[in-house]
Amino acid sequence: MTTLTENSPTNERGFKKVLRGLDMMLFSICAILTIDTLAPSAAIGPSTISWWIITLILFFIPYGLITAELGTTYPEQGGIYIWVKKAFGDRWAARTTWLYWINVALWMPSVYILFAGMFAQLFFPDMSLWMKIILAIVMCWITVYIDIVSLDIGKWVPNLGAILKGLVVVVLGAGAIIYASHHGIANDLSLSSVLPTINAGLFFLPVIVYNFMGFELMSGAAEEMENPGRDIPKAIITAGVLITFFYLFATVGILLALPLEQLGLIEGVIDTLRILFGESGVGGLIVLILGIAVLFSFLANMVTWTIGANRSMSEAASEGEMPSIFSKLHPKYLTPLSASIITGIVSSVVIVLYGLLATTAEDLFWSLFAFSSMVFLLPYLLLFSSFLKLRLSDPDRERPYRVPGGTLGAWIFSIICILFIIQAIVFFVWVPGQEMDWGYASPVLIGVIITLIIGEIMIALTKQKSESEV
Repeated sequence: MTTLTENSPTNERGFKKVLRGLDMMLFSICAILTIDTLAPSAAIGPSTISWWIITLILFFIPYGLITAELGTTYPEQGGIYIWVKKAFGDRWAARTTWLYWINVALWMPSVYILFAGMFAQLFFPDMSLWMKIILAIVMCWITVYIDIVSLDIGKWVPNLGAILKGLVVVVLGAGAIIYASHHGIANDLSLSSVLPTINAGLFFLPVIVYNFMGFELMSGAAEEMENPGRDIPKAIITAGVLITFFYLFATVGILLALPLEQLGLIEGVIDTLRILFGESGVGGLIVLILGIAVLFSFLANMVTWTIGANRSMSEAASEGEMPSIFSKLHPKYLTPLSASIITGIVSSVVIVLYGLLATTAEDLFWSLFAFSSMVFLLPYLLLFSSFLKLRLSDPDRERPYRVPGGTLGAWIFSIICILFIIQAIVFFVWVPGQEMDWGYASPVLIGVIITLIIGEIMIALTKQKSESEV
């Protein structure tokens, strides 16, 4: 973690190179390690442990290797936007950027509704839904402010967030092991129960895939990195090992301490901490401190994603492929000013709209999470396709890091990752072996379709305006 000085190096576009290897590792941990989805993934039951391991081996590792190659081979501001543009052209790059950016604007409401629910659980148990909504909106605009300030200042939020997330997970897992040794294990963790099962747990399986996403995010600020060719692979490998340990350790901890029937999507982490440490005296103080750390981690997570997504959107707009309203940078800090503000506006509107539809914070969280997650996963189909396309169409490009296995390895890794993304998208609205719940699925699917249509309209209007000005 470094502090910017007046002598910090800059590139030809004026971006200050303030991200070093440690910053990038912590940035990735903060982006990928999401405490808010630990409870939903643990809700699968003991078989979630084997699903974590399967997903780690077949998806997370190949995904990390692919983004390491792309990030070091094409270290340009905009990250995923640049990769798709080089592989498939302007129009597909614009579509990818739109989905990547709008997902953050749609996801931020679900995170801050969760934040508000946990805040109420810690401090004001009787807080009304609309007070939670107001608190969520305030958090959105705090995120916008941090995104606009200079990156050498803003990066400290993800850095601290990564450290606090690791602390919470380690305390949670260690406390659970000690608790279980004295009180017994809350769920059956025998080998037969841990083995993967094809049942309603598949409804939550996409959450595991979702939890592993975010390696490409730091490349949105590639031109603000000190040495991307050297640091990206190291950051991805180190962060990947730590993230894997943290996720498995926390999931096992929750399952050791909290019976599945008591596991709420919002209250799960705090409930587990209260079971482990109690609700009064020193134990209550520990829960309060860790609860505050979890709340900060939500803020850090959204700051991390807005830093990456808004830079990609701003870059696409500056290239004339998205509306120019997104392109304005802060005159002093060169941060994505207009893209950040529009993110805050969209998120605030979505929070209010869903507040009119949902009856509880948990309903609100899951509806927003499923909708935004489907939108979020779509760009990754293009990311993995772009990797394969660029391997084939740009073979002579210098690659500081290369996915092992040659062309065959590139094909295998790409196809496996694409299949994982497809199953995650489908399983967000349908569980194999069960009838489609159209009452749940319809609003989510309609929201995704509307999002795609809005993106197409924006891209078409931008293209039309650009052609008329030529």
